[in-house]
Amino acid sequence: MSTDSRHVDRSMPLKPGARWAGFLGLLPFVFAFGLVTVGASQGLAPLGLQIATAWGAVILTFIAAVHWGFALAGKLPWSITTLVGSTLPSVVGAVAVITEGEKGMAILVVGFGMFWIFEHRTYAEQLPADYLDLRRVLTICVCTLLVLTAFAGSGAMP
Repeated sequence: MSTDSRHVDRSMPLKPGARWAGFLGLLPFVFAFGLVTVGASQGLAPLGLQIATAWGAVILTFIAAVHWGFALAGKLPWSITTLVGSTLPSVVGAVAVITEGEKGMAILVVGFGMFWIFEHRTYAEQLPADYLDLRRVLTICVCTLLVLTAFAGSGAMP
């Protein structure tokens, strides 16, 4: 075990509650998709698009804030990379909310994908392996749900 306080113990497994919280965070995306598909006949599709975009922006900000927290705790270095990487996703999320609809969700998909690449290329050796595995699975789920919701909202899905 390293005595260097600037590194996270990569072998430290995630607590079951963290895993559950991550997967429960997918429920608003599933709900939004349901509103856009099943609720469209009742005029609920616009609300579903709003929920998906707003929740996506919140979650994108949340996952980037983890890096801010690691830096505050001294587990990641305070650098321009950490600062930009932990704050730029909030800007992307805000742009997605302002843009709205399918285009806003496309911005979020790009934001989630880019953050995943950034996180894995920049901090793969410093973050817990379980955390990175969970982030990969959740990113794939979020992006898939956002794409399906956007397609459904645009009428591209039957």
